[in-house]
Order: sequence, then structure tokens, then C-alpha cells
Amino acid sequence: MRDFQMPGRSAVYAANGMCATSHPLAAGVAIDILKAGGNAMDAAIAGAVLLGFCEPQMTGLGGDCFVLFKPAGSENIHAMNGSGRAPAALNAALNADALRARGLTAMPLYTADAVTLPGAVDAFCTLSADWGKIGLPATLAPAIHYAENGVPVAPRVASDWAEAAHLLQGRARQTLLHNDKPLTLGQMFRAPGQAQVLKRIASEGRAGFYEGEVAQDMVASLTALGGTHTLADFANVNSEYVDAVSGPYKSIELHEHPPNGQGATAILLLKILQHFDIAAMDPMGADRAHIEAEATKLAYDARNRFIADPDHTTRLAHMLHPDTAAKLAALIDPKRAMANPAPLTEQVHKDTIYITVVDRDRMAVSLIYSVYHSFGACLASDKFGINFQNRGAGLTLEQGHPNEAAGGKRPMHTIIPGMVTENGRVTLPFGVMGGSYQPTGHARLVSNIVDFGMDPQSAMDAPRCFSGVNGMEMERGYSDTVRADLAARGHNVIPPEVPLGGSQAIKLHADGLLEGASDPRKDGCALGY
Repeated sequence: MRDFQMPGRSAVYAANGMCATSHPLAAGVAIDILKAGGNAMDAAIAGAVLLGFCEPQMTGLGGDCFVLFKPAGSENIHAMNGSGRAPAALNAALNADALRARGLTAMPLYTADAVTLPGAVDAFCTLSADWGKIGLPATLAPAIHYAENGVPVAPRVASDWAEAAHLLQGRARQTLLHNDKPLTLGQMFRAPGQAQVLKRIASEGRAGFYEGEVAQDMVASLTALGGTHTLADFANVNSEYVDAVSGPYKSIELHEHPPNGQGATAILLLKILQHFDIAAMDPMGADRAHIEAEATKLAYDARNRFIADPDHTTRLAHMLHPDTAAKLAALIDPKRAMANPAPLTEQVHKDTIYITVVDRDRMAVSLIYSVYHSFGACLASDKFGINFQNRGAGLTLEQGHPNEAAGGKRPMHTIIPGMVTENGRVTLPFGVMGGSYQPTGHARLVSNIVDFGMDPQSAMDAPRCFSGVNGMEMERGYSDTVRADLAARGHNVIPPEVPLGGSQAIKLHADGLLEGASDPRKDGCALGY
């Protein structure tokens, strides 16, 4: 139990249903859906779509999603890949050779070249039909209401908005700025054009988005921006049910979304950490931070080599084999930092939302949904104001790499939903936002709980560190003594520009109690009933 004389937040306990996510309005809507007879899938979709208006810098209808879920009455974990592909014409008119010929060494961030097809809407429609109870009109009604009437800008959102506003271009400046300035704390954000799109999806299903006037608006807008996207590309978008990947860490099993997501990186990282007595270390000490940093470098190097579109990822079994982790663990010097892995030419970091919901019947959903960088490609469609993602920047221009840019290919994704099982029972749907940090965040959260006996809220509240591209990022919660120790071991210790990640989780206790936790690094909360 936390020290009530210190700042912090309490976990949320409930018996019937729970939602944890990064904005209170979305959590409230999810609970309302549960109370009205919807299940966890209905509630998760309703909350996720609303988050596109609560946190438009993080996600929206132009983005992608990944989902892990377990149905009521079962402990089997299902996975949904709701990520879109590069336009087919990338193979011909605008292939990787042509991009390299333009002098590019990496995919651009804020042009139509970076825009991949939006996969989330198709996934939401499929999941609603296959696993929901109340149908799309009822599920999307809250988001339609808030898109029309507005959402007050929250503190973290206001900060992000101000930071990224200068990147917005063309139509996106009209839809996402007020008098050409970023929206500020408490101002109302409205998206009437996207409300119209949601009404069409509610009445027509996926056809209301991927066909007809909405698709024509997106294609015409992208064509005007130099894109090669076609109506056929949009009509052919299809989400897919896939098999989750998993690996053990002491008493638990961690389940992750398979490639093109980077979830296997978190599993490999924990397998490396199992070769060290993490539980005997100070959870906020230099030894743990150092070993985690070195394991992160090795796991991320493997990710950079192997993870790509599922049809091009050929060495996943090798990446997850225990012998691989053992060999990598043997490379770690407890007293000296190794060099960082070679930097990626593709982009791997930025923004996302995460929502988890558990209902009365114990269906559990772990859903992550993103436009990638802040406001995605910073471009929007002319008529409806749909903000385009820039997931194409997750492809590489490195010749012969499995993640090399090509038409119809899904980029490597940073977003990863997680689930923990114990003795075959799902006990923790969770996610840690924060781009490239996410696998380390998953491993850190699991280790905090398993190695140090922390409850989920305490595990989130604890300070974080991350061995990223520029050095060892350490949040302010670490002592100067620890920072000096790590610097002496060869780490370039630096403060993070923004808090490391943001996380949400729901613990399913064996007696039926639900325990919700929500990261203070975001504006959100856990709510139950």
C-alpha cells in the first residue's frame, strides 16, 4: 500500500467492470458502455475512437491498431493486426530505389510518401461484428457526440499540441489549430468532419470509410500531396486475426502481438534479464538500471535485424529461442556499458494511446491505437479532415533488409499491447506507450511486479530509465549517486525530453476482484463499477 503522506494515486478496485486509459472521458465512456449492456470489446472500441478526439496528436481514424483479447469464459488469447500497408504503387512508381535516387537515406516523415493505409477502422468494424454485443451505431455514438460538441484540451495534450503545432501543414493546420495557433489547456476541440465520417461508419460499416465519398476524399487529398494511393488500396485494406507470441519470465508468461509489431523484443529482453538476479538488486539502483540498459541494447539490435512485415520476418523463432537470450546475456559486462546498436534508418519513436477493458463476464481487451508521430504525417484530408498517419516512416531504405520499403508491405510497428498469464489464467492486460521505449517499458513493468512484488500502480509510478539512441535517459526520480555510478560505467546519462511512456493495466485477481492502474505521466485514469 502506498504512503498516503506522499504524492501519488491509489489503485482503483471494482467487481463488475474496469477500464484504464489515458483520458478520463474515454474511461468514463467505456464504463457507460459496460453499464448499458456492452461488453469489453464494445467498450474498448468506443473509448479508443473517442481518444482520437481527446488526444488527436496521438491517434485517430487515419491510424493503425493492434489488439490482444480473451473472450468471456476462456483463457485463450486472440490477436488482431489492424495495421495498414504501403500503397501498391510503391512497387512501381515510387519504390525504394526511386527514393534512394532522390538522395534519401530514410523514409520522409511529413510527406505523402510516409502515409500508409489506415488499418484501425477495418479492425474495429471486424472486432465489433465478431466479438461485440451492441453494434457500431451504439459503440460509436459517444465519439460522434464529442467530435461534434467538443472535448476540453487536457494538460498533457496541451503540452504535446504546443510542441508539434509547427509541423502541421495545409488542411491539418485548419482542422488542428485555432486561429493558426495550438489549442491550449481547456479549449474545446471539435472535429465535425470526422463526426460525419463516424456516422457513415456507424450506418455502412467499413464501406463508409474505405469506399465512397470518404475514401475519395482521402485519395484525392493524398494525390494532391504527391501520394500514389488509390481507391483500390483503400478498398483492399484488411485486418487479420493472428497468433500471439509469448515467453516465460519466472512465474508468469508474457504474451505479445507478433510482427510487424515489436512485441517479441519485450519477450527477448525478459529472457536476457532472467540470466541475472534482478530481484536481489535495488529496484532504483545502478546495477539494475545498467543490466536492463545492456539487455535493451541487445534485444533492440535483434529487433532491428529481424522484425518487419509478417511475410518478411523469417527469424522470429531464432529471436525467441532460449539459446539466443543466453548468448546475448553472456555479452553483458556488469561494470561496463557497451556501445549502442547501430541507429536505424527507419523511424521508431513517437505517440500512441492505449486502453484496456475487462467486463462483468471477464472478457479482457488490450488495445493500442496510433498515428505514429505527433499528429502523424501532419497532413489531413481536404473535406473531412482525417489526419493521416506516417507509419511509412517505419520502413527502411536499407537495401535487402526485410523491412525495406515496398508496395503492399506493412512497416515495423512500435505499438504493442501486452497480456500476462499465470498458470494459464489471464491476470494482467496492460500496455506501455512511448514509441521505441515500449518493449523496455513492458519488461520493466513485468519485472517491477514479479521481481519486487509491486502492485501495478506502484510499478507504474516508479521512475524509469531507457538506453535510447542518444544515451541513458533517466527520469528525475533517480538519485544523483545512481546517475554518477552509471556515468562511471560508460553510460551517457541524460534527462528525457518527455516522461518515459505512459501505461495502463487491469489486474484480474483470483477471487474476481478487478484492480485498475493508470500512469501519472498521462492525463488518464482507471474507472470501475
